Amino acid sequence: MPLVNSQTGKIRTTYTVSQLEEAARMMRGYDLICLAAAGSGHSGGTLSVMDLTAALYLYAAQLDPEVPAWEGRDRIVWSAGHKAPSLYLGLGMAGFFDVKDVVTLRKFGSLFQGHPHWLKLPGVEVSTGSLGQGLSIAVGMALGLKMKKLNSKVYCIMGDGEQQEGQIWEAAMEAGHYKLNNLIGIIDKNRLQIDGWVKDVMDVDPLAEKYRSFGWEVIETDGHTMDQIVKAYDRAQAVKGKPVVILAETVKGKGVDFMENVAGWHGKTPSMEEMYEGVEQLGLKGQLPVDEMLLSAKSHQKKAEAELEKKMPKFKRNYWWNTDELMKVEMQPTRKGFGNALKEHGGDERIVCLGLDISGSITISDFYDKHPERKDRWVSVGIAEQSAVCVAAGLAREGKIPVLGSYGTFAAGRCLDQIRTTVCYGELNVLIAGAHGGVSVGPDGATHQALEDIFQVCGLPNMKVSVPCDTTETKKATEYFLFGMQGPKFIRFAREATPIVTTEKTPFTFGKANVIRFRGEQPRFVDAFETILASEYSSEEEQLAIIACGPMVPEAMRAAYILKKDFDLETRIVNMYTLKPLDEKAVTDAAAATGVVLTAEEHQIGGLADRVCRIITESPFLYQVPVITGSIGVKDRFGESGAPWELVKEFEVSAEHIAHKALELITIKKRSVAMKY
Repeated sequence: MPLVNSQTGKIRTTYTVSQLEEAARMMRGYDLICLAAAGSGHSGGTLSVMDLTAALYLYAAQLDPEVPAWEGRDRIVWSAGHKAPSLYLGLGMAGFFDVKDVVTLRKFGSLFQGHPHWLKLPGVEVSTGSLGQGLSIAVGMALGLKMKKLNSKVYCIMGDGEQQEGQIWEAAMEAGHYKLNNLIGIIDKNRLQIDGWVKDVMDVDPLAEKYRSFGWEVIETDGHTMDQIVKAYDRAQAVKGKPVVILAETVKGKGVDFMENVAGWHGKTPSMEEMYEGVEQLGLKGQLPVDEMLLSAKSHQKKAEAELEKKMPKFKRNYWWNTDELMKVEMQPTRKGFGNALKEHGGDERIVCLGLDISGSITISDFYDKHPERKDRWVSVGIAEQSAVCVAAGLAREGKIPVLGSYGTFAAGRCLDQIRTTVCYGELNVLIAGAHGGVSVGPDGATHQALEDIFQVCGLPNMKVSVPCDTTETKKATEYFLFGMQGPKFIRFAREATPIVTTEKTPFTFGKANVIRFRGEQPRFVDAFETILASEYSSEEEQLAIIACGPMVPEAMRAAYILKKDFDLETRIVNMYTLKPLDEKAVTDAAAATGVVLTAEEHQIGGLADRVCRIITESPFLYQVPVITGSIGVKDRFGESGAPWELVKEFEVSAEHIAHKALELITIKKRSVAMKY
């Protein structure tokens, strides 16, 4: 069914096969421009699915771009949410908005999030991003349409690597059981995923036989030959009495020779030079408004940055990282410390690492990189986080030291029941890495930003939790978890490069905290501070204590620097790298000595704050001590797309926000003291 006017029933636009081919070619060109402008995203899969997308939005699906929420429309669910640019371009080409607008993709304040969000952009049916969930959503929508006695279809776009998620097969079973003839699955079978060829990571074939066994009609087609795609959609719409899946053979990176069939282009974007080369290869040189779009992207970015700066607390000068000749800091992703520990100690035959398809990104593959002899202790399970936890549990029962990791939002949230019941209840020796924690994940957006994981894992009995502050501390925490303790353990670290504020000599004792004190400006930021184990620290009569964890520790240090230089205030920084068990004495000592405690976490407020405040309120040592508390963190909201440091500002978790809140608390303390007397 072509695009229609839902009010009159008349056809708005029809496309021939040749016009659809041209539309797909143009969409690929737009895709390259948008990805290059964004500087992050997924090239390979957006290009492989583009012919299927063009035919779906311009030919097969019943849609009205003037009335996106029209009740009689077909529904399109993008389970493969990382291919969002293809979705946006499909909507743009169909007339939902100006297709050129997609150039603000992944930028702060853009409607075009890194993963689709239906509350931001009309035409997007559901918010997706966590693989494996879309088909279940589509089943629910198909059931709902039948209950409303509507004849609309539900299309669900998936990847072939995504078929490794167990939930896919639960949904496939449900669709077959209920004979959902209004459900059409589309699998972009480009044969590659992040960790390599699907057949090597975790083979999903034979997909046709598997879907047939669940009661589905299977249609196989070439995903790049438009007349075959059109026929496949026509056949799918005509099937009666059962759901349909279209298995479309595609090429990852289709249309750009240096991207085709290269796994590395899954989550990589073209440089400007590569973008221009790709556009030329597509035969589109001079046919697309490249300069206009890039200018629009820059204008959007400039405006977004200006709006953020307006909201930032202001001090006597700019104290942002590396803006002055003094206090220079080196930055490195904390995840590097995790990989370095596995690389250094991976020769231990007890260690077994599990790959969950983002192995290079979270650095777990450093375990075997340049050490091929360790590959027999590398177990690739693909995109199957929940199963991986239980596989790790089985390995632990056999005396191994299993290590697995994924984005924190999946490692903790998606796997919570498996961690709770199998690992924690059984007190099994499993190390879980929650990577890419916090808003600093950046452009991937809310679905991939772990802001609730500390709640989840700290609430589990027997679980030990560490949130190290930099790459050096992450290495130490990983080493301790590998060899220093038995039982369930969770380490949380960030994706973005953050300041290195510790050294090899910096104390690290699991279950204890460190106190950090600013001692005066130095050429290097790290040298301007002294770090002492909290149990060995004597009070210097500071006016404030900031208790922080993870990348918020460097921000707390910078806040202490601001408070000293601009207001001559002394701050005790408590680096709470162990979140469970928490160093209660470090908390009560800080509260008793200062009377003002401010927590700082790159997480929903409460992951750290609630635990600290509970100690303060329950400690008999503090019953007669007035303590004012405050908290810095994410304020009960989901993340969004944007550059990492933009989001640090937007979500008010920067040093400037810490310093501003500290001044507020100190003012309250002074007033309360004045009122007392």
